[in-house]
Amino acid sequence: MYAYGNLIGGRWVAGEAEGFETVNPARPASTIGRYSAASARQIGRMVDAAAQAQRAWRAVPSVERGAVFARFVSAIEARAEDLARSITLEQGKPLAEARAEVMKSCAEARFMAGEAARGHSLVMPSARPGMHNMVLRRPRGVIAALTPWNFPILTPMRKISPAIAFGNAIILKPSEYTPATACLIAEAARGVLPEGLLQVANGGAETGAALVGSAGISGVTFTGSVATGRRIYARAAEHLAEVSLELGGKNAAVIHDAKDLDACLDQITTAACMCAGQRCTAISRVVVRRPLLAAVTEGLVERAGRAVLGDGLEPGTTMGPLTNARQLARVSAMVEAGAREGAMVLTGGRSADVPGLEGGYFYAPTVLGGVAPSMSVAREEIFGPVISVLAYDDLDEAFAILNGVEYGLTSALFSEDNSVVQRFVDESENGMLHVNHGTIPDNHMPFGGVKSSGVGAYSVGASAANFYTTEHSVYIRHA
Repeated sequence: MYAYGNLIGGRWVAGEAEGFETVNPARPASTIGRYSAASARQIGRMVDAAAQAQRAWRAVPSVERGAVFARFVSAIEARAEDLARSITLEQGKPLAEARAEVMKSCAEARFMAGEAARGHSLVMPSARPGMHNMVLRRPRGVIAALTPWNFPILTPMRKISPAIAFGNAIILKPSEYTPATACLIAEAARGVLPEGLLQVANGGAETGAALVGSAGISGVTFTGSVATGRRIYARAAEHLAEVSLELGGKNAAVIHDAKDLDACLDQITTAACMCAGQRCTAISRVVVRRPLLAAVTEGLVERAGRAVLGDGLEPGTTMGPLTNARQLARVSAMVEAGAREGAMVLTGGRSADVPGLEGGYFYAPTVLGGVAPSMSVAREEIFGPVISVLAYDDLDEAFAILNGVEYGLTSALFSEDNSVVQRFVDESENGMLHVNHGTIPDNHMPFGGVKSSGVGAYSVGASAANFYTTEHSVYIRHA
């Protein structure tokens, strides 16, 4: 069983706020961890310790910072199996998915360690004789990072990596459903990163609010729901902290034509059901040209039926449970609402009973047919293994459906027609566009969204510097 308080400075300290427990979502009667939450007073101590550590860290040459951070990543890789197991135990995803999450996190982190050596500064021409102009970037300061339960290592590392590489200190508040992995990350940092540079504040909404509201926080990065993102945005604005918000999605795959329909549907099903659909980049809408509707619907239903639900630690499991009872109730309610509005449940549409795992938070992979763009299941984020199928007759209708939601995170198009591809690239109102493959991003590409799916700089990639550093115009007279 995991047992942690809060990492303040370089020591684990019992929290002064109310404690909490985590459970295995496949076996909710099984307690996995016990934690104590940080109080507002302890958050203040963390901010002070972070500021002190950051003052020394920012003075370290950037290339050396990158080398130190690379050793930290090696320490995480050495604990890969323990980290993967912690993910499966608290989050529920199959162990193979958890292992892949750890490895992708490390690959992204190594790319960001290299960014530390690149500087992101510019030499600019001068408008006046006898002058040299430059644009410099400096570390922002103390970063607050609030992360969700669906990717217990990937999302924290997407925030830790650029924060540390660019010379900042960071205080991480992981989800209260999956804090074990974050605590193991912090353990890997001990003896590698300077004390106070990476701290962990466990707790729920009150702990998060105290952290975001601290005047010593220079930047707030959050991944989660739009509703929570709005509250964090407002709280951070009270002391003018910079924000980077990665919020929800209602992602669509448009199938116009497909050279290999089976391969297309394989990728869509994976993108929809990985992590039991609890991914901000999950495909939840399939927008299909009407002549392909029957074949696409039949193929999706058949693939949904292949899923093997079970405990993520058991061999053969291809889809784990939803992470908590609240999420199971939400997915169930949204599918029921869709059915009342006229959507047809073609398969699934219910919680699933898995032998030997009674009470687990399992939901059957679901395909909804006859979905209209106005239905709630076509507009609202469900965050579960649910695919809504919508038909279109022409491209104008397809793009109206694709863009007719408040979100703009990611989208996919399957087509061999170059003119259709070009129109998709020009018109899809999403931060990430995929052509003829699912919505899995590369380790070095900017990751983020537009519209209600994001605010501020994207995570990963060179553009992360826009959040984790501040910009300074420099004028030097040399005559």
